[in-house]
Amino acid sequence: MSARIILGIESSCDETSAALVSIHGEELRVLSCGTASQDDLHREYRGVVPEIASRAHLDRIIPVIRRACAEGGVALKHLDGVAAGHRPGLIGSLLVGTSTAKAIAWSRNLPFVGVDHVIAHLVACVLDQPPLVWPAVGLVASGGHTSLFRMESPLGAQLIGATIDDAAGEAFDKGASILNLGYPGGARLDALAEVGDASGIDLPLTRLKGLDFSFSGVKTALALAVTGPHATRPAADFATAYRAVVIGQVVRTLERALEQCKAPSCLIGGGVASNLLLRREASRICEARGVALRIAPHRWCTDNAAMIAGAGALRIAAGERDGWDLAAHPLSLLARGARGPQGRRQ
Repeated sequence: MSARIILGIESSCDETSAALVSIHGEELRVLSCGTASQDDLHREYRGVVPEIASRAHLDRIIPVIRRACAEGGVALKHLDGVAAGHRPGLIGSLLVGTSTAKAIAWSRNLPFVGVDHVIAHLVACVLDQPPLVWPAVGLVASGGHTSLFRMESPLGAQLIGATIDDAAGEAFDKGASILNLGYPGGARLDALAEVGDASGIDLPLTRLKGLDFSFSGVKTALALAVTGPHATRPAADFATAYRAVVIGQVVRTLERALEQCKAPSCLIGGGVASNLLLRREASRICEARGVALRIAPHRWCTDNAAMIAGAGALRIAAGERDGWDLAAHPLSLLARGARGPQGRRQ
């Protein structure tokens, strides 16, 4: 059986992205991926402005798709399907990507599938990789989500734990704002934390039972610390202490999940998967337990269409497709209490 080629489109927040992924058996290979960032548009607001984001997607979506096709050497007429991230995210932004994907698929009589952005972050861990032994524990840590899953397959995820307030990425961005590190701040805080000295700066580590997370209290603690007795310390010291606490909670909870699930593999995706301390600590605890660790490469940690195309390719290869009435939705299907349409077989 020859490989199938799927076009993926990502527009859930402030990244306009298109990618081509081929699937042959269980192998997912990225042929091309183009992404247009909007950091310059949102920097002065220190956060994403939904209306600005959706208008920018409209301007950039077609050029990005053309670039992905050109770089992959694949014309639209040679596609075998189209996928779009349709949840979760900003509704205006999601509508741009899903509408464009539907139009391309409808005009060429191709299967169309919607992809849950959260599960796509875990699929990013298996792109251009050899087959993995299942089941696995999956951790998604990003600006909007910090969730744990038991996974029987790349698309078979069961939620087993989640943040009860902020996400880890949100905590890092807000911590960077407190330290006046600029926007976007999570990566800057991580880099600064590599050279700081946290000795003497005590920030509280939230200790929840079970597999849930909480990051709301540590931001308040950092805000108080930078104006307290240690106010003269360099920002790098506070960054080091803050990162240690946020990542410390993520790693402690991940350890519990690995212990409870007894899975042979672990996947970690999302923007916070780029965090240097998380990558080191996850490697340490997985190696100690003999667990095969797959952390998404840095280029696939942030929002991108390669992960959307990969997840879409798996659905299409399984004989699934969605109707033209599939709606965009602000919540993940994998979030607690979320409900939404399921794919149907051809």
